[in-house]
Parts: sequence; structure tokens; C-alpha cells
Amino acid sequence: MLIVPYEPVRRECVVVNSRFIASLAPADGVEEARAHIARVRAEFPDATHNVPAFVIGGGNSSTEFCSDDGEPSGTSGRPLLAVLKGSGMGNLVVVVTRYFGGTLLGTGGLVKAYTEAGRLVVEAARRAAMVETHRLELDLPYHFFDRLRIVAAECGAEIVAEDFAESVRLAVEVAGGDAERFQARLGEISSGSLRGRFVSKRMARRPL
Repeated sequence: MLIVPYEPVRRECVVVNSRFIASLAPADGVEEARAHIARVRAEFPDATHNVPAFVIGGGNSSTEFCSDDGEPSGTSGRPLLAVLKGSGMGNLVVVVTRYFGGTLLGTGGLVKAYTEAGRLVVEAARRAAMVETHRLELDLPYHFFDRLRIVAAECGAEIVAEDFAESVRLAVEVAGGDAERFQARLGEISSGSLRGRFVSKRMARRPL
């Protein structure tokens, strides 16, 4: 199972007057990772450096990238990437923005500072698992709606769309392993009259 960040997070630290801003985001592909890097660079165009690193995928099938963005070779991008690889997560991108504080940190100081900034933001990230989810649609009378919400919560299903007309039309996403249990519970509360229609499946982040 691939463990990933659930949502973006940002942390800051100051090292000998230099300000380090670490911006982490989930990224399901290289293009998403590069888009995050571009957004951070646009947000902090006057920064001394915007050092990026990402890991897409996990295990032996991962794609990795890092850059020193003008810092001395090996002092920023590689230490940051090492933090990401050691986090146990995949599909994540981090940019550490540095505003120079007027005091040179030296090679060892830079490695320590970028490592610390990366560690702070990785530790703050809420974790999720990438799981196969099934999208189901169903129509139900209004008097079943509250009971369906209870069943959805019991089965870890998420109501992702609602349309209230003569009846209630819902779209629900549920982990593939819980889909049959959800369908069975629908049958129990409705004496067999309710069953979701399978629409599609996809990989999605589910918080741990």
C-alpha cells in the first residue's frame, strides 16, 4: 500500500537569520509535482533560492527529482530528497524557499538547514493511503436519506454528489474492499430495495 500526504502543508524555520519556508503537497504525477514547484516559485519570486524535490510512486517504481537551485552542489536538493525518501511516503513534492539572512552557513550548515526544513514539513503532513475506490450512484426516497448517511459513515463511504428532486440522487465513493459491505447494508435498511449502480473506479487518497 502506497502511503502519501493527504493535503498540502507548510512549515518555517530560521537558521542564523536565514528564513526557510518548506511547502509540501501531494502529487499523483510528475506534472502535478512540477506545477507545485512553479506555484511556489511564483509565490516567492524574490526568494534567494527555491529548492525542489519530489518522489512520485513508491518502492522500486518511483521517480525522483531534486535541484540545488543555485545553492552549492549537494547542499540542498539531495539532503531534501533524502528526507522525502526516508519519510515512508510517495507521491509528494516539497519546495524549500530560502531568504538569505546575511550570514553564510557553510556547506555543513546548509545541509543541516535544508534537512531540518524538510523534516519539519514531512512530520507535519497528515498521511493517507492510496486505495482503489468505487463510485456508485443511487436514487432513494427522502425517508431513507438519514439512514443512508449513517451507513456511509459506518462503511467509510463518502457522499460526493447530491441532487434533491422528486427523490434523492446520490453519488458515493467507497473503498473497493468495503463496496460489498456498503451494498449489503443498503439492502438491510431498505428490505432489499436499494442498491448502488457501479459507475467507475479510481485510485484516491484516504486519510489514515
